[in-house]
Amino acid sequence: MIKVSDIAKKKVLELMNDDGFNPNTDYVRVGVKSGGCSGLSYELKFDKEQQEGDKVFEDNDVKIIVDKKSFLYLVGTTLEYSGGLNGTGFVFNNPNANRTCGCGESFSL
Repeated sequence: MIKVSDIAKKKVLELMNDDGFNPNTDYVRVGVKSGGCSGLSYELKFDKEQQEGDKVFEDNDVKIIVDKKSFLYLVGTTLEYSGGLNGTGFVFNNPNANRTCGCGESFSL
């Protein structure tokens, strides 16, 4: 399961509305792809449809879909949002990551 913090929820709902997505019916798609300075990087986008094999979660009123492959890397992750001095954006608090890069956008196991 993937969790969503209260601050991340607020920002997700705001961005979904700004981009023409409906938070009641549409999804946040979270994934992992090869790349980044630590080997794997996170992906986050909005989606209107599930794909075959997607895992579907809902936490804190946010609907999340994750492809089967990415799910293995993201189990137990919490989606946070940071607006601090180190930059503004979504942060993945992933307990499976052994190493993360300084920017927090990539990781390795």
